[in-house]
Amino acid sequence: MQKTALVLTVLVFLTACKNDKKEKDFDNNSYETVKETLAEKEKNNPKRFLMVSNSDRKNLIGQTVVKGSISNKATVCWYKDVELRLSFYSKTGVKLDEGLETIYENIGPGKTIKFKTKYFAPKGTDSVAISVNKATGDISSAD
Repeated sequence: MQKTALVLTVLVFLTACKNDKKEKDFDNNSYETVKETLAEKEKNNPKRFLMVSNSDRKNLIGQTVVKGSISNKATVCWYKDVELRLSFYSKTGVKLDEGLETIYENIGPGKTIKFKTKYFAPKGTDSVAISVNKATGDISSAD
């Protein structure tokens, strides 16, 4: 009776520990398709993946000096020739003027670059807002 119980217990443990799950084989074709789809999405939507932060001040000759940084939040796409729209606002929030500035640099995935520009802003300018107007996306690495 004890031998039968022992054999039965051993069989239960052996069958319970059996791993029937088979690991899925990595599908390289599917991975490349998803990667291409992501790359195309990033390439065609630079405004969604480029983030701009900035600060501004006046210099001695009355120019508005704008310092900022552009961060690339994309995972595979490089961006270059980023065109920024600078909007000048009064204290009450009225848009006084706009300007375009192009930054001629390559920004790799996950990278941040700094920029600095000077403008003779309209009289009464209190703040400057910057947004990405357009950029050229490239899937291959830009050297």
